[in-house]
Amino acid sequence: MAGPVSGKVVYEQEGVFIHSSSGNDDQDCLLSGILRVIEKETEVIVDWRPMDDSLDSSNILYARKDSSSVVEWAQTPKERNPRGPEHMNSYEAEWDMVNTVSFKKKPHSNGDATVHTNGESKWSFLFSLTDLKNIKQNKEGMGWSYLVFCLKDDVVLPALHFHHGDSSLLIQSLEKYVVLCESPNDRRILVNCHSISQSFDSLLDEPTYGLIQKLKKDPYTATMGGFSKVTNFIFDSLRGSDSSAQQRPPSEMADFISDAIPGLKINQQEEPGFEVITRIDLGKRPEVHRRQPVSIEEWTKNMDFEGRILNTDSMKQMIFKGGLCHALRKEVWKFLLGYFSWNSTREERASVQKRKTDEYFRMKLQWKSVSEEQEKRNYRLRDYRSLIEKDVNRTDRTNKFYEGQDNPGLILLHDILMTYCMYDFDLGYVQGMSDLLSPILYVMENEVDAFWCFALYMDQMHQNFEEQMQGMKTQLIQLSTLLRLLDSEFCSYLESQDSGYLYFCFRWLLIRFKREFNFQDILRLWEVMWTELPCQNFHLLICCAILESEKQQIMEKHYGFNEILKHINELSMKINVEEVLCKADAISIQMMNCKELPQGVCEVLGLENSAVTTPDSDTGEEETAGGVNGAALSHPGLSVPPAVSNGTKESTEQEAHPPATD
Repeated sequence: MAGPVSGKVVYEQEGVFIHSSSGNDDQDCLLSGILRVIEKETEVIVDWRPMDDSLDSSNILYARKDSSSVVEWAQTPKERNPRGPEHMNSYEAEWDMVNTVSFKKKPHSNGDATVHTNGESKWSFLFSLTDLKNIKQNKEGMGWSYLVFCLKDDVVLPALHFHHGDSSLLIQSLEKYVVLCESPNDRRILVNCHSISQSFDSLLDEPTYGLIQKLKKDPYTATMGGFSKVTNFIFDSLRGSDSSAQQRPPSEMADFISDAIPGLKINQQEEPGFEVITRIDLGKRPEVHRRQPVSIEEWTKNMDFEGRILNTDSMKQMIFKGGLCHALRKEVWKFLLGYFSWNSTREERASVQKRKTDEYFRMKLQWKSVSEEQEKRNYRLRDYRSLIEKDVNRTDRTNKFYEGQDNPGLILLHDILMTYCMYDFDLGYVQGMSDLLSPILYVMENEVDAFWCFALYMDQMHQNFEEQMQGMKTQLIQLSTLLRLLDSEFCSYLESQDSGYLYFCFRWLLIRFKREFNFQDILRLWEVMWTELPCQNFHLLICCAILESEKQQIMEKHYGFNEILKHINELSMKINVEEVLCKADAISIQMMNCKELPQGVCEVLGLENSAVTTPDSDTGEEETAGGVNGAALSHPGLSVPPAVSNGTKESTEQEAHPPATD
């Protein structure tokens, strides 16, 4: 098992868990891994290994200056291999003072692959199908399935848990090579009857990328990091760091939240110029299903010979419905974030990268060349550097990409954030921005590409980090508007508990759920949101979907101010990303099909009318409730419409003048 296993990967599933017992408590320790079925010339191998083993710091290559100030590519001391000539001749090598790194390309399963075993992990295993005796399959109480492989020498391997019920795809893959029959004594057991002779050339080699559910909580997530005075105040009171704050009544704490975000007014009072909604029938919510992630084959088929994307709308729809297989993210995220134009050619994209590389290193040189004496006279630069160093040292440190001391990934986080301060010195660095960069750098594995993708993402998120918090004010108001339309009863309950400001969603909105989902799920969530489908502000519908799922527990257990806050905080790393995306998608369809959708809601979602036919809807009706422009409401003092229910009576009253916008 110590040697490499070469062959063609015909099945690959991420997010297959082993539940190992923990010595600290009665709960299982969840080990997320990748399960593969690998074709060799004479046998078929089943291989499982932990996710963290797929990326090792020994694979990191970084650049350094030699004595003649020429960039020299060097590998981390653990493993040194010759660097490919394509990197030695890279235009990045023209730059001095470089700290850029890239990671060795991981093999993907759309073709031949070489899989290496990791002798350091006691949980990794592989076996030949010829040694398979039987497979025990079962359903867990939570709905997912698990499989147990038993080999002919009566070796029983650890149970593999498929948290999204995808074990049937593995069985189908194995049945191409072996005959699996139900045991007459136990229908849950599939017995290997005999092997099947089948030509390997005729088998499909397209991967089946599953969904990752890494439920092991990130300790950094629990610390909250003090990136805003609002979250600082709230969670300090929960941690008990300020006993006087704990003694304050909930109503007074709610007032503090309001004071922390000046201009935020969420109430039920009618104000001139805004729509007053009494009752709305949203109609039946459709059932929505998601597809498999977009594969490399699907992506390449949608590209012409010069590299242009043939059908951008269709590709975005596929990404929205299923996300991307990980092997595609490095390329496709650049399109989703606007780094590359969808109709650009390969040659044009190469030109963009060269120009952006020059621009990046000029900006990097600005802060790298500042002397200590200069920095002593530039308090803003000193403050930015201090904040960045503090945040970098606690960002995603449990992720293999960033763990350990002197990790090149940490160096890049620092350098990119410092360079961003040169790019946007007015904003500079605000705590929380490292959370947005970390997944992008993890995917790009390249300093320059990661910087520009991050800068483009920050263009979307800029208002969240501005001193006046205009983006946060607007989003909290818009979220309250949507939630009241969906469930006025829940909104009324939250208001009765001094929680109507929805301040418990602050962190969700500030850094786009970065600390609510596990790292791999954030990659999926962000790429779906970046399609800008099916409407603008889809992330607010994701908030609604999460809150709707928690409504019953909050109301039935009569949670108050502190309990609501604590409950929402403890959802971190426990939310199922696929379920949330399905529910948010269904809510969007339900709203788009509503014939009497309020104008304010239409503006939040960027809809031109209130009866939009979607690909998932069953109706072809296109009746409207009045034209509405696509601009989102952003007035800091916008009031939320009064109670709305899902009843059958519909009535709206509207002032003659339209809502105010920025």
